[in-house]
Amino acid sequence: MIDGRTQLVGLLGWPVEHSLSPAMHNAAFDALGMNWRYVALPVAPGGAAAAARGLASLGFRGANVTVPHKSDVMSGLDRWGDEAGALGAVNVVRVEREDGREPKLVGYNTDHRGFVDALVRFGFDPRGETAAVVGAGGAARAAVYGLLRAGARRVTVLGRTPERIDRLVRDLDDGEGRLSGERLTDETLVGATARSALLVQATPVGMSPDVDRSIWPDGAPFPSGTLAYDLVYVPRRTKLLRQAGVAGAPGLDGLGMLVRQGARAFELWTGREAPVDVMTRACEAALGRVCE
Repeated sequence: MIDGRTQLVGLLGWPVEHSLSPAMHNAAFDALGMNWRYVALPVAPGGAAAAARGLASLGFRGANVTVPHKSDVMSGLDRWGDEAGALGAVNVVRVEREDGREPKLVGYNTDHRGFVDALVRFGFDPRGETAAVVGAGGAARAAVYGLLRAGARRVTVLGRTPERIDRLVRDLDDGEGRLSGERLTDETLVGATARSALLVQATPVGMSPDVDRSIWPDGAPFPSGTLAYDLVYVPRRTKLLRQAGVAGAPGLDGLGMLVRQGARAFELWTGREAPVDVMTRACEAALGRVCE
């Protein structure tokens, strides 16, 4: 129940009605006995900066930011962290208040940390490993940035649009020769995956309702020694993960990344350790209702 002392956080996005974040965070607040609530805030395209500035006036403690606002919201903030600047995207806003001063809006990016946290939790340490990442959008950028920060030896990015791949590589290249890009074809995908310990699927391909689609070509054997990490989580077991499973390869879906980036946001807002297990169970229960 919301009362006059309830601390509010929310989600700026468009659309937001299917988001798992309210269920995840409200379960965490309940588990810790905190008088906090998380609400979905639909913000039409073009309104992200104004909506962010309104958070402080409305007494919010912060917000998550999701598509299509992760870049546009930055113009409404007072400052942002180095990681958000490097990625050109903010997915967490914290309202910082000091006595007698105007509130400040500070932006963070926890997507890349959530990506790596889930990967390490699964048992895969990126240090010294090779990876292929499919996609050039925000999820792919977070994955590439996270892998490089975690010490991956080589990352190959594959995408349909050479200009976007070139821009991603140019933006995130650390000058150590660990990052390269290729145009995505069946041949380049199979070749890059065969050379990699990890394949990251960072596009919407295979997401419900298009559950019969996959980036992996039909009939091509998936390398059994490569971990398939599909950032889609609806459905949990995408066609790509099924293809990997047939070959005996391990597979990881994107729910862990969602929970782990959310846990980082929770800690930024509250200063308390996030109850990750509670948040995971809440997401799984919400997904079960969505998929019924």
